[in-house]
Amino acid sequence: MKGTGIPDDSVVLSAQEAADIADRWFAARCAAEDITTAIEEGATPEELTMLGKTLLELAKEAERLR
Repeated sequence: MKGTGIPDDSVVLSAQEAADIADRWFAARCAAEDITTAIEEGATPEELTMLGKTLLELAKEAERLR
């Protein structure tokens, strides 16, 4: 951005947007932990499929910058 010292290819987020991204990644990490716990506890393939789908949706959402 000209005159700001910020590179032209930078992405500028508000504090709220940055917090929202962190929250989405936290939710995805929790879902990954849920899968690990389910495997350790002998979850059924159906349960693991459901948990995997949840993780996939959360990861897709986490990719969103705004």
